[in-house]
Amino acid sequence: MKKPFIFINSAMTVDGKISTLERRQVRISSQKDMDMVDKLRAGSDAVLVGMNTLLTDDPKLTVKSGKLREERLEKGLSENPMKVAVGRIDSVNLDSEFLNYGNAEKIFFASRDSDTLKIDELGDMADVYVSVDDEIDPCFIAKTLHGLGVRRLMIEGGAETNYRFLKAGLVDEIYVTVAPRIFGGRDAPTLVDGAGFMEGQALKLKLLSMNRKGDELLLKYRVSKR
Repeated sequence: MKKPFIFINSAMTVDGKISTLERRQVRISSQKDMDMVDKLRAGSDAVLVGMNTLLTDDPKLTVKSGKLREERLEKGLSENPMKVAVGRIDSVNLDSEFLNYGNAEKIFFASRDSDTLKIDELGDMADVYVSVDDEIDPCFIAKTLHGLGVRRLMIEGGAETNYRFLKAGLVDEIYVTVAPRIFGGRDAPTLVDGAGFMEGQALKLKLLSMNRKGDELLLKYRVSKR
């Protein structure tokens, strides 16, 4: 199957949390790390988030640096990468930052049980692909995006989305910044949630690089293929 190069990027605490037990957007890493995230977005063709992340955080998913946007334009690209959201779309706010901020192309992969009226409403602002299955197949997403010209896909969460793409064997690399903080909480989301893997199914990673930035540690891993 033809697919983009897919990588997950996230910041997490020392205890593996990507948010607090409140499960809302929270700043974990430093400004230097956020600048790195901006470069990763600028180097991607599309940025993908799950519906929980979209509804909770309403991310802009745009390139903040004017210089990086100019560099994209010089390469014949749009200022910002494509925005992609996955899940049941019934609660998507038509006035959201995701939909209205920046001049990026927007795509939704909607679950089959999504409200048909909302599908029509969003269709005026974005391209909407409705799943034929009860759950949206990550392989269908990857194949469709590749067909749309996406060669480098950045996944920015959340934990359930990370799990689904990892389980499907689609993720090539993982970039994670470990920040010197501890959130704790059995209900706080981790880097990868979902149903989880049994011991014999656990994914193996190969460390590609390790870079210390003050008290933070940036780790880059390649996901070993089964």
